[in-house]
Amino acid sequence: MTTTPTETTAPPALPGTPRPTQKPATTRRLRLGRSLEPYAFIAPTAVLMLVLMIVPIVLVIGYSFMDNVIMNKNPEFVGIENFVTVLTDGVFGTAIGNTLVFTIVSVIAHLLIGLGFALLLNSSLISNASRAVFRVIYILPWLFTAAVIAVLWRMLLSPNGVVNYLLQSDLEWLSSPALALGAVTFINIWAGYPFFMISLLAGLQGIPADLYEAATVDGANGMQRFFNVTLPQLRPIIISMTLLDLIWTSQQFALIWLTTGGGPINVTEMLSTYTYKLAFSRYEFALASTSAVLILLFSMVLAFFYVRHQRARD
Repeated sequence: MTTTPTETTAPPALPGTPRPTQKPATTRRLRLGRSLEPYAFIAPTAVLMLVLMIVPIVLVIGYSFMDNVIMNKNPEFVGIENFVTVLTDGVFGTAIGNTLVFTIVSVIAHLLIGLGFALLLNSSLISNASRAVFRVIYILPWLFTAAVIAVLWRMLLSPNGVVNYLLQSDLEWLSSPALALGAVTFINIWAGYPFFMISLLAGLQGIPADLYEAATVDGANGMQRFFNVTLPQLRPIIISMTLLDLIWTSQQFALIWLTTGGGPINVTEMLSTYTYKLAFSRYEFALASTSAVLILLFSMVLAFFYVRHQRARD
């Protein structure tokens, strides 16, 4: 009779007995995989940013140094000639001036109106029901798109609109050279103040009540508490929101284009509408690229101060 060999099993390891170590190659692969894992998560976003942002920016910068690209089959390198042409263009100077007025007035008004409404909503002088109603009303402009806002205010400011009816006048608010810039600035102020209001309201609600109680004990009145407690606590938020609003407002395009189109006679011409017209009205794509590069440089300066402030805040 034959016997089959039986498999022998190793006895169980005693407690405290060290397990056999992994091979060095396997360990290196595991470490490499763990180190590359974060990059795998951000890879899709990085690819999208590369394709949709970095590549177009590099192309536009290259176009700004070429003869009229796209329309010219064989564009030639012209150096800084396009920059000289744009910077010496009178309409470009007008667009810079209009953009500065539009941006500075809008940002200051956004800050003051947003702070005022935030203080009102944070006040104990109004009931909870009234506060809820006011919150809904005050935030409404921020819920509308630029197209809806433009159509709404074009109807309100038309010669036969509600505004002229209430004022018993027939003013051409968006067609008059004396009124158009002020009108679009007012529309932008109305559309943008909720951004400041919500941010500042959140900041107000985060201020400890102990600071106000201590100031009251020291004999500070309401105005002194505002300037010595409220504003210092809101300072980081105000600076951050102001820099962001400067960047966004200086690049406003949709609202201007849908209300006045940069007219009449360039009274509301902004850098954004000037660049758009160079590209799609005059088909001067090289000059449009040059204008876009100048706007990019201006935005990068503001972005630098914003990032610097955020780092100092952290």
